[in-house]
Amino acid sequence: MSSTMLVVGPKLGVALVVLTLVAAAVVTLGKLGHGRQVVVAAVRAAIQLGAVSLLIAGIVVSLWATAAFVVLMCVVATVTSGRRVTGGSRGWWAGAPIVAGSMLVVAGLVVAGLVPMRGIAIIPVAGILIGGAMTATSLAGRRALDELTSRRGEVEAGLALGMLPRDAVLLVCRPAAGQALVPALDQTRTVGLVTLPGAFVGVLLGGASPLAAGVTQLVVLVGLLAVEAVAVVLTVELVARSRLQPVTSEPRPGH
Repeated sequence: MSSTMLVVGPKLGVALVVLTLVAAAVVTLGKLGHGRQVVVAAVRAAIQLGAVSLLIAGIVVSLWATAAFVVLMCVVATVTSGRRVTGGSRGWWAGAPIVAGSMLVVAGLVVAGLVPMRGIAIIPVAGILIGGAMTATSLAGRRALDELTSRRGEVEAGLALGMLPRDAVLLVCRPAAGQALVPALDQTRTVGLVTLPGAFVGVLLGGASPLAAGVTQLVVLVGLLAVEAVAVVLTVELVARSRLQPVTSEPRPGH
């Protein structure tokens, strides 16, 4: 019996092409404005995963190479999230919540002995946590900035009442930015009932017991909650201090 879920071959390639075209067509017909991005994202994913699959065997045998790869993941996540939040190239501050959240948890898991000091263990865990921090940063940043744009008058009113600029901004954008935690909360609440996330399935396919797979997934999910909580709080603070803002934005009241 095969230990893999998918059979690699021509049928897999056809399925991937069909799924990509279906997604792009639905987005285009629905006028969501991201039809081309769907295709580009799928092609990039195929190329990047193919490259990583070829390189990973050499990377995981060296802790230095592992560390370099983790740094690369953080850089790419920072660039991606920064562009999502600011709409341009001024988003390097997005790296602060991404790195602070993910690396603290990764370091804690390694020091506690829950994640072995080996590349084959560190890279997937770091990738999951960095990805979670990136998503939370992007969502929190965009929600916070959108809220400030639509409720600019409330910020100005707070300033007129004597509030400090940071406090006025936080009062308006903090609740909206907190919505960035909803996906992680929903995934954690429904795990095992609605979804069986990747870590659980991966550990099972690797030959471990269901109990070991469940414990591994629980550590990942709770770690993601911690990572994303840190990322959201720091992102809101950066927005409040005008470190993260759209490249075309007008000067914020009080700044």
